[in-house]
Amino acid sequence: MGKKLFSLLVVLMSLSLIGIIFVQSFFINNTYKNEEKQFISDVKRSLISVSKAIEDKELLSYNKLYREAIENGRTPDTSEIKQLLIFESYNEETNQAIQFRNAISEESFKVPSLFIDIGTDSINISRITNFSETKIFERSTIDGQLSMNPVQTFSDYSTMDDVGRRIFKDNYKKVYRNYPVYKRITNEEVSELLESEFSISGIETAFEYAIYDKDLSTKIRSENFEKDAESTIGIPVFRDNENKSKFALYVDFPERRKYLLSSLLGMIILSIVFTSIIIIAYSSAIYQLIKQRQISQIKTDFINNMTHEFKTPIATINLALDSIKNPKIIGDQEKVMRYLKMIKEENKRMHAQVENVLRISKLEKNELNISKERLELHELVEDAITHVELLVEDRKGFVKLHLEADKSSVLANETHFTNVIVNILDNAIKYSDDAPKIDVYTENVGNNILLKISDQGNGMSKQVQKKVFEKFYREHTGNVHNVKGHGLGLSYVKRIVDDHQGHISVESEKGKGSVFIIKLPLIS
Repeated sequence: MGKKLFSLLVVLMSLSLIGIIFVQSFFINNTYKNEEKQFISDVKRSLISVSKAIEDKELLSYNKLYREAIENGRTPDTSEIKQLLIFESYNEETNQAIQFRNAISEESFKVPSLFIDIGTDSINISRITNFSETKIFERSTIDGQLSMNPVQTFSDYSTMDDVGRRIFKDNYKKVYRNYPVYKRITNEEVSELLESEFSISGIETAFEYAIYDKDLSTKIRSENFEKDAESTIGIPVFRDNENKSKFALYVDFPERRKYLLSSLLGMIILSIVFTSIIIIAYSSAIYQLIKQRQISQIKTDFINNMTHEFKTPIATINLALDSIKNPKIIGDQEKVMRYLKMIKEENKRMHAQVENVLRISKLEKNELNISKERLELHELVEDAITHVELLVEDRKGFVKLHLEADKSSVLANETHFTNVIVNILDNAIKYSDDAPKIDVYTENVGNNILLKISDQGNGMSKQVQKKVFEKFYREHTGNVHNVKGHGLGLSYVKRIVDDHQGHISVESEKGKGSVFIIKLPLIS
């Protein structure tokens, strides 16, 4: 896959993921707003029912006084015809006249205010009565004058009709409109009505309430009520005959947001879970793709390096063999032996490269059995130095020992751990442009021993330090083959140190050298 195509796929996948997250957030936000609108609608509908219930309760109180006055036979103070309808007709065949009258009368009574506490000794109530009467007259002429003689009379006092009820309600509202609100309703009654209506509407959350007289709070309120222009919902109560009121019932829900979110909790959790799975899967896929590209590039470099490493000895062997076959050379025993030695050395070199690769492969598969015994780390260090001593001297460099640890007994494999130290020393030599200058330190830290191998070579950047122990990794310096190797040495070092329950790290600065630090547990 080309770099441009890979980058395009990553961008498209990232945009798609961001789009999915945006759509989910937009959907949840819209659902929350719809739930909030429905909640406000339910609250307002409940408050309308509560307002009507409060007015009905007051009407019933007034009606109770009205019935008492009538049942006790009180004499009205006044009697007034509120509405009168007269209809007349004449039938010539029967010589009879029909007269229909319909009236609503109002009678006022003054009664003690024993049934409700309104702050006065007595109140005026009114009885509204429907009066209907039908009379039939017969026309006759007596002494030349027209006379109307009643023949039949029908009368009916029935219950009030709609007009009567309206007049009745108007009267009761006039009676109560100037009374303090706390004498018209109690906190307990308001609380019970609100709880009942909210329960019917399915609103199961804590609320606070208050009745305000215009902009002033009254005694009818809950303890923790606070009016908030954004969250408080109100509706008029105790409306007058013109459907207006100076009183308003307000409710507020302290846990409103939490209550609304609780209804969406399941959807939000599922959305977060599934979105997280998609993000994790996407991130993992991108990581694996990038890793595979890196591995592919590293393996390509490894193959190139291995080819280069084998190409030189193979060419040397071929030249040596061609020389030996030369009739002039084959008779020269000394030259033949020198060429045979060259062939053996190059063959040994190739064999060592193959063994190194196989050793790493076995380590990864846990097939390499590493037996351990009690060893002195100082002795392993001194032995490893003898393997590189000639190379250092040839380049006019030095290796200085600073073995200051009092205890150096460790449980280790002699061959493999010697190879670990040799590999680090070999890197210090290869990555020093000038004469290699190497210092080796040991010290005891608690129940551990620290081995530090410091050089004054090229050093490495922070980015390289993070990857230096990865398999096949080699720092690019413009010329792939300017330093011999195939990126397996330090990977092998780390695997062996880990197998010895140790820890290896590197401290380095570009152009100022590197320090490799190995920490191993001591044995008593």
